[in-house]
Amino acid sequence: MRTKNVERLEGIGPLAERYDVLLLDQFGVLHDGTRPYPGAVAALSALKRAGKTVVLISNSGKRAQPNESRLIKLGFEPGSWDHFVSSGEVAWRSFHDMAASGELRPGTKCLLISRDDDRTATEGLPFMLTEAGEDAELVLISASEGDRYDLDHYRHLLEPAAARRVPCFCTNPDSVMLTSLGPRFGAGRLADLYESLGGNVTRIGKPYRAIFDAALALAGEPDRGTVVCIGDSVEHDISGGNSAGVATALVLSGILADTPDLAAVFDEQQAWPDYITDSFSFR
Repeated sequence: MRTKNVERLEGIGPLAERYDVLLLDQFGVLHDGTRPYPGAVAALSALKRAGKTVVLISNSGKRAQPNESRLIKLGFEPGSWDHFVSSGEVAWRSFHDMAASGELRPGTKCLLISRDDDRTATEGLPFMLTEAGEDAELVLISASEGDRYDLDHYRHLLEPAAARRVPCFCTNPDSVMLTSLGPRFGAGRLADLYESLGGNVTRIGKPYRAIFDAALALAGEPDRGTVVCIGDSVEHDISGGNSAGVATALVLSGILADTPDLAAVFDEQQAWPDYITDSFSFR
């Protein structure tokens, strides 16, 4: 069992003093999906005034622009971040390149799993959307409605495609999502379900390398020692930051709020943060 000294912080002030580039998660750090966490709006603006490079890096199946618009509607100051990288944006650009090269056939029948019938993940791509797993030639899991449906609903939908080993892409690897009803299963859990039914899944997002490479490229390929990744998930933010070779800070306002034994979570995931703080506030 590995041990590591984890520094407890009162807020993110010390991180702003020690690091030039901050990779920030949004859900569970900046907001809960419906409102900002106390102090988060001011903290994000303070980082920009301090001259820091701020890259928001999110396991959202939506593209960057819809995510940025939501942040502004929630009350975050426009311009208080430099770049936004979502797993949905990374995936969209990959599909776009595949279409341009001819690797992705025009009219490919796509079964899209999203929230609230959102189709922005496929806009501008040569897909023909289908609602039937029996017809699908590609499955794209961009979000979960685990607050509306149970896993049997998704099993019925996905099983015919998985049985035919239709390729599946998951653009939100989070297993748990925050909802108004509390934590529910996320899109990553649906990807696990697809695999259990016999299908193969390509996951795009944290903790996988492509999204960190995209974020660091936008930040100008900084020295990794000047970068800290801040998030609320050990499985995605801390593990991904560890693999990317940057410092990590775990915020306890999201999915791990009120967790009694954090050390057990670190050992289970084999990922350890450098810092822990209760909230994303500038203290």
